[in-house]
Parts: sequence; C-alpha cells; structure tokens
Amino acid sequence: MQPIQPAPRTAPVPAQRSAALTEGFAVVDVETTGLGRSDRVISAGVYQLDPDGEVTDHWYTLVNPERDPGPVWIHGLTAELLTTAPTFPQIADELADRLRGRVLVAHNALFDWNMISREFSRAGLRAPVEQRICTMVLSRDLRLPLPNGKLATLAAHFGVQQRHAHNALDDARVLAEAFRPSLHLARLGGVPLPLQNCVAVTDLGEEESAAPGRASWTGANYRQAKKRPACPYPNPGRWQDGKPLVQGMRVAFTGDTATDRELLEDRAVEAGLHIASSVSRLTSLLVTNEPDSWSGKARKAREVGTPVVTEDAFLQLLREVAPHPGA
Repeated sequence: MQPIQPAPRTAPVPAQRSAALTEGFAVVDVETTGLGRSDRVISAGVYQLDPDGEVTDHWYTLVNPERDPGPVWIHGLTAELLTTAPTFPQIADELADRLRGRVLVAHNALFDWNMISREFSRAGLRAPVEQRICTMVLSRDLRLPLPNGKLATLAAHFGVQQRHAHNALDDARVLAEAFRPSLHLARLGGVPLPLQNCVAVTDLGEEESAAPGRASWTGANYRQAKKRPACPYPNPGRWQDGKPLVQGMRVAFTGDTATDRELLEDRAVEAGLHIASSVSRLTSLLVTNEPDSWSGKARKAREVGTPVVTEDAFLQLLREVAPHPGA
C-alpha cells in the first residue's frame, strides 16, 4: 500500500529520501531533564563525520538547565555537577558551528531535534539544521535483524562497545560507529537514506508549557501523564481518498515525523478526531512517513487495508475537517 501524496504546495515537505550532502553528518546525542516540551538539555555530544561516515572531530559539553536536572538515576548528572556548567545560550554558537551544513543523525532523531530546536528558540536563535536521519528508521529500512530499537542493540549488531550508556558523548560515539556501516550498507544495497526535513518548533506554532502534568518521570520509567477527553463523536468509518476527514474518525500515528507527535495529536483532537493507540479494522486512517516500515501499526494497516497518508498530506487534510453527520 502506497501513502496518499499531498497536492503541490510551497511549504517544505517533511519527508524525503535523498539530498545532496555538503559537509557530511553530525551524529548527535543529548541528555535532558525529561521528555516534555518544557524540559531542558543538560549535556550534548556531537561527532562530525565526512560524507563517507568517517569521524573528523568530536565535541561534548555539560549544560546548566537552571532548574532541577530530572532523572539523575538515568543520566547521572546532579545539580551540583551542573551548577558551574555553561547555560545553553553560552554554548549555542559552538554547537551551531558543529551542526551547520550537516545532516543531523540521531537515534530517535525527532526527540533530539525537537530538544535542540527548542533550546535554540529559547536563546532567540534558530538551529542551523536542514535535515535529519533517524537511525531507528534506517535500521528498519536496511532490514537489520534487531529484536528491538534500542541503541545498545544496534551497537551490539555491529560489534560496537557501549562504555557509558546515557552519557551524551559516549552515546554519540557509539551511534557514529554504528552509523558508518549502516551508511555503507545503504549505499551498497541502493537503499535511500530516510532523510527528514527539520522544521523548527517555532514554525509549527508550538508554545512551550511550563505546567507540570504534561509529562513526568516515575521511578526509572517515563509515563505520559496527559489524558485526552473522549472524542464526542462516533466513528463515521474509514477515510476515503479525495474526501475530507470527518469528525470522529480514528487516526493513528507511527514512525518519525517532522512535527512533534504531541502537537500533531493536539491538532487532531482540536479538529474533533479520535487518537487511536493501535490499528484495527475500525481505524479510519494511519499517518506515517514510512508506510513500508516494520512497525506494528504499519504492518497491521497493510494487513487490514487501513488507508495510509503522509504527515504532510494529513496536515493538509486537517485544514478542512467535515462536521460529523450527527452533529
């Protein structure tokens, strides 16, 4: 099943499969105070690679978040350790120089990109990144026999030793060493790199929320505390190509997106749609930039014939959602 492509438009398309490389790649990892929109970067590691994936330089810094450091039991960075570290505005120029002209590479790249983009925005700047590659998506495209999407699993597959998990510099090193053979396999096999355009959060109209309760850490696990109200409209059925979305339709999301997932879901809920956590015969639509991926939702959509659209097509459909017939 092929995703429905959007009509031509002037705004950048968030997903594409090829692009000319200039300076090469910037393999990035950031540690943060949490996973929410108001959370802060507390350390960053960058490995610069040439277009062939060879390391040319690396860099690391702690960052003072000027707030509680969050899950110390995960990243090990205490308030005492961070209090003398530079703030993000103080390291922004250095980080920008190491990212500029390169494709950002990260494991679960949307998270790292959004965190970096927000920090630059808080400093009154724009992150100089045009495109990113998620190594989780690349691993799926390469059909690597991995039992899960963890960085440690990818590293073990390529024989890369992980010395200090959740240390931004070591995680960036591990990913750089795993990305190089992945890049070579993609080129040898003619597999397009899963490039995504990087859209700054400020361009999406995202407003930072400092309210607790959007997300929280409990023990060693992250849980999403935000609960959405039940959709007031019954499901009118599947979406049909060429027709508008209808209030009450059940929409599921999977894979890497240019838009923050929570923001996508917020917009869908505001339009009167129901957010589905899984795909079944009752699902109206699946939104994904990777329709052929191995994700459970994508596989189920292919199995039951659920319509599939790209993220950009979905954002266009959201502009005119039809009222529910019973409304």
